[in-house]
Amino acid sequence: MMTGPGIELVDVTKRFKGQTVLDGVSLAVPQGETVALFGPSGAGKTVLLRLIAGVIEPDAGQVRLGGRDMAAVPPEDRGVGMAFQNFALFPHRSAFENIASPLEARRHSAGAMRAGVETVARMLKIDHVLGHAPRALSNGQKQRTALARALAGRPKILLLDDPLCNVDAKLRFEMRLELPRLLAEEQAATLYVTQDYREAMALGDRIAILDRGRLVQIGTPADIYFAPATIQVARLFGDPTINLLDVIPETDGRRPFARLSDTRAPLDTGLVHAVGRPCVLGLRPEALRFVAAGTAGAVPVTVEAETPLNEKTVTLAVTKRGREILVSRPSGTPGPVDGPAHVGIDASHAVLFDRSSGDRIVPKADADAHKRGAAA
Repeated sequence: MMTGPGIELVDVTKRFKGQTVLDGVSLAVPQGETVALFGPSGAGKTVLLRLIAGVIEPDAGQVRLGGRDMAAVPPEDRGVGMAFQNFALFPHRSAFENIASPLEARRHSAGAMRAGVETVARMLKIDHVLGHAPRALSNGQKQRTALARALAGRPKILLLDDPLCNVDAKLRFEMRLELPRLLAEEQAATLYVTQDYREAMALGDRIAILDRGRLVQIGTPADIYFAPATIQVARLFGDPTINLLDVIPETDGRRPFARLSDTRAPLDTGLVHAVGRPCVLGLRPEALRFVAAGTAGAVPVTVEAETPLNEKTVTLAVTKRGREILVSRPSGTPGPVDGPAHVGIDASHAVLFDRSSGDRIVPKADADAHKRGAAA
């Protein structure tokens, strides 16, 4: 449950040596919400966290925490819990003492400190190394110690910079299940940086996508996946990657369609305004399915190869014009192995982009609803 102002960024800009690293970033993270900050390397994610923490100052714009302007407020007075990739552990103190440091600063009793440290250490599976010095810890243990320190103080603002990047795959999967529960209990405003789209979708109530210093889309995981704002966003999410096919939508007078293998693949009726424009059609592999010949709207293809990937099977097929598409289906379900086949397309899962700008073309009904909401 979101209970009030947490992190508020208003037109924040930061430059280094004349190069703009953050360009007019505005973002609000209320108390009780976790926003996954996602983007490619060099997008400005860590710089944004450091601005909020007060390690560096913005060149323009405003940082507000808990409704208070942070201009000239030093890092130690911002009430922020941080876990950055460089660990920043006190080398002369044990893992226990590192984790306990925010509790010690608040003058908690020895019993309260031990209980708080042990609880978060057990959750992060480092309770067996609490007596070790940082030099005796693996990188994964150091990272979890830094994360435990950020969580132990129960701050109202949490800044987590890819805190699981050095953790082994099994534990990382477990943490994706455990962390959302813990963060929900803490009711902090959390900004969680990651370059792993699965982690962003698992941990974020919303996802904010940063690219070349600008926020290009903010939305729920479903919004980002099924209605990506740009071709670049569409490519960043999904494995196997989204199919992208150049098309020029046409209409039969009733609804628009795209022509694939000389077959009319229907599009959303709200996309009639895209007719005649050079576009890119985005089709998620799992939104395609093999169907029988003669099925309405079935696109003829030739199956080239099939790759089993544990829980799913990915098939590479080629259209009549030689365009490759990927089709994903749950493992164990039947499908053609090679040769001629037909693919059915669900119009509700087809996404259309403008070819020149790369921006998603919003169906008219959705655009009208957005305008009504903005006006209200």
